[in-house]
Amino acid sequence: MKGGRRRHPGALRQPGSGRDPRHARAVHGEGVMITPLELVVARYREDLAWVPRVPAGVRVTTYDKGGGASGAVALPNVGREAHTYLQHLVTRYDSLAATTVFCQGRPFDHVPDLQRRLTRLADGTDRVPDFRWLGFVIDWDDPQGQRLFRTWSKNDDQRALDMDGFWRALWPLPVPARFVFYLGAHFAVASDAVRAQPKSFYERALAVSQSHPDAAHCFERCWDRVFGCDGIPADLRPRPLPVYLRPIKRLGITWHDVPAAHRGW
Repeated sequence: MKGGRRRHPGALRQPGSGRDPRHARAVHGEGVMITPLELVVARYREDLAWVPRVPAGVRVTTYDKGGGASGAVALPNVGREAHTYLQHLVTRYDSLAATTVFCQGRPFDHVPDLQRRLTRLADGTDRVPDFRWLGFVIDWDDPQGQRLFRTWSKNDDQRALDMDGFWRALWPLPVPARFVFYLGAHFAVASDAVRAQPKSFYERALAVSQSHPDAAHCFERCWDRVFGCDGIPADLRPRPLPVYLRPIKRLGITWHDVPAAHRGW
């Protein structure tokens, strides 16, 4: 839906309800070519030696906040990856790829099979009708971040999250009691899902990414809701959290513990 009605997160779409992005029109607007698949990389100072190995046919746009990345779009070092993602959504709102994959400069800690996923999207054996989280750990946090954010090893002062203030800045609805999400802030989204919200919504979100304390961590917990979706696969929602989608030796997680439908690393 281009320039469509704003969809509140209280009326979430189920993944798979959108149109096949491979059926996107060849042009959008006044002769602007539509790219079938684009990878957006949010870099700080990470080594991007992996980028040339991205499958052929994938357009790559790198945004650089640390300096030194040849051919990248330079951005001020504010708002972490959330600011970068939203900058792309705002500036490219009318010329988005049919499917855009958003990742950080070192994605493989969270999405070790990123190259395989890109290959499957590029050759048409996989598709993202609306929204899909990328990663292998599903967990939950509360609006104050008591469960995950305050105990995070890089949160030196154990400060709380202000998800309530963040939520009210974007939506006129009560903040949810908990947020279930894939850790790492990596995802793919279809252009139709993006345009279910007006451009003004993303402009407001971009401002929030710069002004709200720890906004990137707030966005990490609700990127699917930004696009009006529940990104957790239906068959995984009843499972106790956390859910691991690959073996983790130090935790004693084996392939036997991984849901069969979500194996394939």
